[in-house]
Amino acid sequence: MGKPTGFQEFNRELPSKTPAAERVKNYNEFVHAYSDEKLNQQSARCMNCGIPFCHSGCPLGNIIPEFNDAVYRKNWEEAYSILSSTNNFPEFTGRICPAPCESACVLGINKPAVAIEEIEKHIIEIAYSKNLVKPVAPLVKTGKKIAVVGSGPAGLAAAAQLSKAGHAVTVYERDDRPGGLLRYGIPDFKLEKWVIDRRIEVMEKDGIVFKCNTEVGKDIADDEILRSNDAVILAGGSTIPRNLNIPGRELKGIHFAMDFLKQQNKRVSNTQFPQEEIIATGKDVIVIGGGDTGSDCVGTSNRQGASSIKQFEVMMQPPAQRTAHMPWPTYPMVLKTTSSHEEGVDRFWGINTDEFLGDEEGNLRAIRVTDVTWELDVMGRPIKFHKVEGSEREIVCQRIFLAMGFLFPQHNGMLENMGIELDERKNVKAKEGVYRTNVGKVFTAGDMRRGQSLVVWAISEGREAARKVDEFLMGHSILESKDAVNQFEQVF
Repeated sequence: MGKPTGFQEFNRELPSKTPAAERVKNYNEFVHAYSDEKLNQQSARCMNCGIPFCHSGCPLGNIIPEFNDAVYRKNWEEAYSILSSTNNFPEFTGRICPAPCESACVLGINKPAVAIEEIEKHIIEIAYSKNLVKPVAPLVKTGKKIAVVGSGPAGLAAAAQLSKAGHAVTVYERDDRPGGLLRYGIPDFKLEKWVIDRRIEVMEKDGIVFKCNTEVGKDIADDEILRSNDAVILAGGSTIPRNLNIPGRELKGIHFAMDFLKQQNKRVSNTQFPQEEIIATGKDVIVIGGGDTGSDCVGTSNRQGASSIKQFEVMMQPPAQRTAHMPWPTYPMVLKTTSSHEEGVDRFWGINTDEFLGDEEGNLRAIRVTDVTWELDVMGRPIKFHKVEGSEREIVCQRIFLAMGFLFPQHNGMLENMGIELDERKNVKAKEGVYRTNVGKVFTAGDMRRGQSLVVWAISEGREAARKVDEFLMGHSILESKDAVNQFEQVF
């Protein structure tokens, strides 16, 4: 530990941000860097807590106290070495992870947790500035060829690990550039795309080949992929959005959130798209869904100059602090106010959308909603809602963005052609820790297997699936598992 009394001397401080009124004028990242002094102080807050529960809070098993100690000592090579041993892409997670590690921080029992996510981002950015991030693929190759389908965080992590093991890896992506959801789902104001390009360049120097504008099962035959590779990893993500099939769904002005966000990301990158433009400028916008995707729609609508923005969530407003049903170190379902919310939005909880209302020309003009109350089980979890009598009303709007999550991966095409077996949730069936499908040499990882989840979980899945592929091809694997790297998890 860097400083035994650091957690007593220093309070949690996050880096400053560009004021909301200024940052909504562009799509640039707006979180500033720590000064050298502040970074040193924040790393000093990490305690000698005996059992670092932050390890278990992180799906990657990041070795957090050790890299905090290295940051305090300003040993950047050591800090980067520790961090990169468990996380292929700290520049992504340091920007967009909800930081479950911080929820499990021991200091968080009675004080604000260590700013782990920000420290992680600073380590990787300093590592890049000091030219510490270099290709790691060995000169001696195994001669094995592997295809990775999908270039989101799971696919990228799997490709990086397999290349590290000496295999020849080709990544197939149906969009025009690699990155998956990172590139065409997460807004630039949270993750500028040069961050992705910088990492892709390192991966290409490792020998990884990216074939974009190539949809497996359409632009290239499934049997060709199977025939020409020793193993295949399916990492296509959970791409089918949850719909809201109520009267008026066919009206113009109702869009899935990801269609809206993807278009704006393409505008920022000066990339053409054939679809009709989805614009919030001058419109009364309602975002249905209270999660991160809904928040991204809020931030994008503000930047496009919407007249008004409302965000609806059918669940009741979460508590501001942990309750008895959310004890430390579990990840708490508490009220989350994002930077997009700070920029301007009216948030509504316990509200159900009953009908979309249109004008004579088929354009959306309003929605009919009803307030709801929820029945709770003995653990305080909602199980059933009831409409509040007399609360029905109309709310004017011309744009609706449906941000209610995703159901499962696309079935038609690749999965059906390969005869891939699905589980009861219609995701690709493969057990955690095995990652192998019913088709001999085909593995799967990420949201396509586990369902809609976090970027940090996708990276973890990609790494573990790569290890299983390496074992499958070589009889053993030189790639360490999360538990093997994280000695604390083995001891305790």
